[in-house]
Amino acid sequence: MNEVSHQRVKTNGIWLHIAEQGTGPLVLLLHGFPEIWYSWRHQITFLANHGYHVVAPDLRGYGDSDSPLSPTSYTVMHLVGDIIGLLDHFGEQQAFIVGHDWGAVIGWHLALFRPERVKGLINLSVPYFSRNPNAKFAESLIRTYGDGFYISQFQEPGRAERAVARYDYLTVIKKFLLITQTDNLIAPPGMEIIDYLRTLSRLPPWITEEELQVYADKFQESGFTGALNYYRVMDLNWELTAPWQGSKITVPVKFMVGKKDLGFEVSGVRQYVEGNIFRSLVPNLEIVILDGHHFLQQEKHQEVSEEILSFLSKFPAE
Repeated sequence: MNEVSHQRVKTNGIWLHIAEQGTGPLVLLLHGFPEIWYSWRHQITFLANHGYHVVAPDLRGYGDSDSPLSPTSYTVMHLVGDIIGLLDHFGEQQAFIVGHDWGAVIGWHLALFRPERVKGLINLSVPYFSRNPNAKFAESLIRTYGDGFYISQFQEPGRAERAVARYDYLTVIKKFLLITQTDNLIAPPGMEIIDYLRTLSRLPPWITEEELQVYADKFQESGFTGALNYYRVMDLNWELTAPWQGSKITVPVKFMVGKKDLGFEVSGVRQYVEGNIFRSLVPNLEIVILDGHHFLQQEKHQEVSEEILSFLSKFPAE
C-alpha cells in the first residue's frame, strides 16, 4: 500500500491541503477543533488497506489550507462548498463522509443541502439538531451558560487568541486534546477557558508527545484565528439555514459518541441521542456509544476504525 501522499487542491475559491491514501470508493474524513488532517492518521491507513480511497483535508482555516481573513468566510455554506469542490475535483458524484466535531457539523449540513452527493454519513461527537426558529444558536448558548462557556469566549475576535498566546503551542494543544472532564466546558467567573483547562502531568496511552507536537507545529504556523472563526458565524449560520427549517437527514447515518464526552451526560445530550426526536430527524440511523471522551478517533482509534468499516461494508461494491 502506498504511503499517505499530500497535495493542495483548488476548491470553492481557496486551496485546501489534503492527505490521501488508497484506491476504491471515496471516503472523506473531516476533522474538528482544534485539529488537522492528522487526527485521522489511524483511520486513513486502516481504510486504505481495506480498499478505500481515503482523503482527509485540513479544513479551511487550519493547517496547510488557506485561511480567509473575514469570519464571514467560514459559514456552513462555505464549508459545505469546499467539500463539494473536493468531490468534483476527484470526479465523484458521491462519497462517504466521516466527520468529527466541526467536521460532523459539515457532514450534517452536506447531507442536508446536497443529499445526492452523500453515499453514507458517519458522524462523531456532535448530533444533528433541528434548527430552533425562535432562538439564534450561539445567542441561546450564551444566555444559558454565560460568559464562562467556551463558545461564549470564542465569539469576540481576538479574545481567545490573546488568552492562548500566554502559553506555548504545545501546552495549548495538550489542554484541548487531552480534556477529560465530562461536564460542560465552562470557566469560573472572570477566568478564560484556556486558563481553566488543566495540563495533564502524564499523557494518556493513546497519544505521544511527538504526535501532539505535530499539532503544535501546525498551529504555530497558522495561528488559531481561522479555527475560531467557525464559532464566530454560528448565528449567521442560523440565519442562512432558515430554508431548511425542520428538514430531515435522509441519507444512511451512523452516529458515534463517547459516553465521557463533554456535556454528554449532564446537558441532556444522552437523552436526546437515545430518544425519539433524534431518530425522527435522522430516520436511517445507527447509534454507537463508546467508552471514551471527545477525540474518539484517536483515543479509541481501533474501535472507531472498525465501526466505520462495518458501516461502509453494508454498501454494495460498485
